[in-house]
Amino acid sequence: MSSNNASGKVVSVDEQAFEKAGEQAVNEDGFPVVDETPEFEAAVEQETQAKVDANHPDGISDTSNDRIHGVTLEQEERIRAREAELERISAQAELGTQDGREQRTREVVSKLCGRDEPASAERTDPREKLTQDELAAVNEQAMRISDEVKGGWSRAVVAKQLAEKVQRGRDVTKAVLETLEELKAAPGAIVPIADVPDVPVGEVTVEGTIETLWEPSSTSIQQVGLIADDSGRIKFTVWNKSNQTEMQEGETVRFRAAAKNWYEGRCSIALTGWSDIHFPERGRWWEA
Repeated sequence: MSSNNASGKVVSVDEQAFEKAGEQAVNEDGFPVVDETPEFEAAVEQETQAKVDANHPDGISDTSNDRIHGVTLEQEERIRAREAELERISAQAELGTQDGREQRTREVVSKLCGRDEPASAERTDPREKLTQDELAAVNEQAMRISDEVKGGWSRAVVAKQLAEKVQRGRDVTKAVLETLEELKAAPGAIVPIADVPDVPVGEVTVEGTIETLWEPSSTSIQQVGLIADDSGRIKFTVWNKSNQTEMQEGETVRFRAAAKNWYEGRCSIALTGWSDIHFPERGRWWEA
């Protein structure tokens, strides 16, 4: 019986390839064969490293090359834009702390607007610059004006207005007329009824006695009649929507913010929701 000297160990193809991996191949002339195929890193590792470099502050700020390593072109553009914005903000902050910047800006704006900054007005009492005779006339007329038109400026304010006009060259008579017109147009000033048509405002305040009440011609009218004072009388209308207090004939009332109306050349007043009725003599317990 013949014997076999072959080894019983079975070697797989993979194991044979692994054993030969350490051996260097030679060509037919006996020279070693050099493998020129470049080695590449795994693509997953490259992507992971790119994300780390893109999000790490040191990885961004320490780069000095033209391109930022490990980021895409879109990411690099955002980073460059952010750096430029930070530089601009820093430059503006540094410029804002410069001495005199506020003054220079104001001068430039004034120049562009075409006007200079107004000089501060001298706050002095115009009565101090009047002569004794002028001052005496001004005080006398101020008292007369205050008695004629109540509820507006104080006597001191009226005197200052008169003195200012006299100081500018107006004679006392003309100054009185101008001041009267201004006072009658002032909010809250009680205007003589005869002067209501001439007052250059749309609303007036008057005080007088309810002389006559008529039957309203429309359901939208609450009351209608005449109010009179020492200077004259004028027709008034109270609209239902104004929700005013009812008045009686013979009562003294004050209409505040009554609207002026014109019809066929005649002036009248109307009480609206913005108006107010005051009864100066109502509630006087000593007259009960």
